[in-house]
This record gives sequence, structure tokens and C-alpha cells, in this order.
Amino acid sequence: MTAHSIATAKVAALDWIDRNAVAIAETNDCLFYFGEPSLEEYESASFLTSVLRNAGFDVETGISDFPTAFMATWGSGAPVIALHAEYDGTPGGSQKSGIAAQDPIVPGAPGHAEGHQANATVMIATALAAKCVMEKLRIKGTLKLFGAPGEELAISRPFFVRDGYFDDVDAAFHNHISDAFFTEVGQTQISLISAEFTFSGESTHAGLTPWLGRDALDAVILMDNGMAQYREHIRPEMRAHRVITNGGSQPNVISEKASVWWYFRGISAEDTRTLFERATDIAEGAARMTQTRLSVDVKSAVWPTRCNRVLACILDRTLREIGMPNWSDEEVDFARKLQQAAGVRVEGLRTEVSRMRGPDAPEMSSNDCGDISWKVPMGRLWFPGSVPNVHFHHWSGGAMLTTSITHKGIIAATKVLTLSILECLSEPNLLSEVRKTFAEEIGDILYSPMIPNDQKPSLRPHLRLMEHYRPLMREYYQLKRPFFEM
Repeated sequence: MTAHSIATAKVAALDWIDRNAVAIAETNDCLFYFGEPSLEEYESASFLTSVLRNAGFDVETGISDFPTAFMATWGSGAPVIALHAEYDGTPGGSQKSGIAAQDPIVPGAPGHAEGHQANATVMIATALAAKCVMEKLRIKGTLKLFGAPGEELAISRPFFVRDGYFDDVDAAFHNHISDAFFTEVGQTQISLISAEFTFSGESTHAGLTPWLGRDALDAVILMDNGMAQYREHIRPEMRAHRVITNGGSQPNVISEKASVWWYFRGISAEDTRTLFERATDIAEGAARMTQTRLSVDVKSAVWPTRCNRVLACILDRTLREIGMPNWSDEEVDFARKLQQAAGVRVEGLRTEVSRMRGPDAPEMSSNDCGDISWKVPMGRLWFPGSVPNVHFHHWSGGAMLTTSITHKGIIAATKVLTLSILECLSEPNLLSEVRKTFAEEIGDILYSPMIPNDQKPSLRPHLRLMEHYRPLMREYYQLKRPFFEM
């Protein structure tokens, strides 16, 4: 395409997004009130796939054996551009939006306290906008959207990559809500292995015949002690943290089964694998000391996240063209009240885009999109929609998520991603440069999934939680559904 044609495509995209701004906001709000935690996103996935089917996408549900995952496809031939995003909430995250004080929608219920509903909204809106322009201007290529459940458990996307869903993808884009507007380059997050260690022993009466028992909880405690001693010898950038998922039934019954769920993190996939293998040795030692049996369930294993230089430059240039949203006095006032209520620094909202981040030392977090970023070139956009200094996974992280603050950030992010994708589709030489730099960046590192080929995903850890809360949450579902002008 000529420069004039690309400019025409971008004007058409911005026009479509502005005309559909209300529908985009309504999509976000519908997802917010579903508030489903990881791998329970049944309402969310059904809603999103319905929107995509109505827009003309072919939708495959249940990919990689995740009931709440999907792949939506439109177009044909190369280049193939993938978008992927999550839509899970967090346990205990229920919070009324627009209230600058802790006030749950349903006390104790899950909800969105990190804004993943906004991530999915940007993905959907971007795909619809890009499709509309591609049809109108006859731009060749294929769009693939991946609904990725369970990001809070870092679980689904390594399975997608292992199962071949990204084999024909030329470039991928991810987005995440923030209080700032920026992109990043280089390695940005670290690797992770999520595994549950279960010990099986022999139960008996803890008062009358304790010598006949073999206490599985003792094994969990001994593993924990062993890991505590091992921490002295791990590298400073490594992480290991856990929660006991089964400690037994009551004190006078020797625990026949006990489990502990660990996250292991390292700068590289190899570092993380080494840490996991050492922890497994320690667990086996704990089992021998207590004469219990050990089983290990690797729930997920993700590579570090990295971002391609050329895609980062495209995103960075485009977000500077779009600019930060213009915040009203009311929005700034709400942000300041929320910051004060949350006990954090009071500074209102950011008014300028941030510099591109990296290539610096990665932050000590992980995301299951990491595997995608080693399979194909990936760009990631962080967009304003939250309030500076408030915490994710805290009530304050959900207090703005259906307000105009988040709505404006979603619109800005949709514009940046749509224009960036149209540029990639319209300039073949650009994707050639993306592939060239991607090969240079990964060098001689050979990617292979850490998930075994025959492993099935662990599903529904929050089933009992949702059996209790879903009927209570359903009362607040939004009945109005968005209407997009295609």
C-alpha cells in the first residue's frame, strides 16, 4: 500500500472506534460485572465469543482443553496477526466501581481488581476495528484472537503454543491496563513454574495411636523447612513462594494427605527449571523422612516475557500520535480521593505518555504470554485506565474500572493497537524487519515448551467458590449488550 492508502486506513479506523465508543465501554462493563476468577470465565467467554460471531469471525471454543478459551479468526492468507488477552478476575476482588472507598458488590466474592476485563475489551475492539477497515479497503491478511483464561494462574497460553495455534502467526500483540501509557522492549518479565506437591501417608487417631500414623502434613512442613534453608543458596533474582492447599481435616486426625502449591521463578526458563528440580529433590527428601509418598502436579510452566524492538517502536510512535486521554477535573478529583482512601501517594492522574521501557533488568513477575514471545515476535502495550499508586489485587484496583477513566484508556489503547496492526498488514517490508530482528534477539536460544506434550491442564480450582458466589453475583450482570456498527 502507498503512504496515502495507509493514512486512509488509519483515518477509517479512528472513525470506526469513535463511532463505537459507547459499545466498547459497554463491553468493558459487561465483563466487569461477570467478575469471574481464573478458569471460571464461562459467562465472560460466552459473551466475548457471541460478540465475535456476530461480527463475522469464525470461533473455535475450548482450545487446548480449556473450556473458557477460544480462538476467533477472520480473513485469509498471510500475514497473520494475533491478538491475545485475558479476562479473569481474582478471588475476593469484588468492589463497586466509582466508589472511592472499600465497598464490595458482593462481600467476599471474586471480582476484577486488576482490570483484565479492560484488556479483553481492547482486544475485541481492536479486532473489530481492524476487520472493518480491512474489508473496506481490501487489505489482505488474517486476524487471530486468542481468549486466554487463567492468567492469574499463568496457565493457558503455553498450552496454546505447544498445541500449534501460533505456528502460522507472523506477529502477536498483547495489552494490559496500567496507570501509564507506554510500551517496552527486551525481556520484561521472568519465567515461572507452578506446581503442587502432594504427600500421601496414613491416618490414625492423633491422641490414641499416633505411632501408627504417617503424617503427610509433616512432609509439607519439612519441605517448607528445606526450601527455607535452600533460599540462602539461590540467586538473588530467583523467587519461590507457596500456599498450603490441604493441611488435613482436624487436629486429632493424623493427615493422610497434605499438599502445598509452589511458584518458582527465574530469569531464564533454564534457571526456573533448575530451581524446580532442586525443590523436587527437597520434597522427595521430606517424603523419605516421613515415610510418605510424593506426587507432583506441574500446573503451568512459562518462559520469560520478551518484546520485539521493531514492534515496540511501532507502538511507541503510534501511542505518541494518539496521546494521553484528556482527563476532566472530576476524573482527577476521583483519582485523588481514591489514592487518599487507599493510603498511597496522592497525585491525581498522569497527563503525559511515558518513555519506552527497556531493555533493563526484568521485573520479578511472570505472565503466561511469555511462551508466545519466544515463538513469534510480540509487542505489548500498557495503557492508562487505572489510577497511579493503587494496588492490583486490592479493593482500590477495582474502584475505577467502569468509570470514564478506564473507558477513555480503553479507547486510546484500541486506537494504538488498531493503527499498529494496520501498519504491519500494509507494509510487507515492516514484517520482514520484525522477523529479522526477532531472530537476532533470541540468538541461539532454542525455544521448546516446558509443558509436557501429554499434559492436560488442571481445571476449575475455584469451582466451589463460584458455586457459592455465582448466584449472588448474577443479580448484578448487565442486561444491556453492546451494539457495534460494522
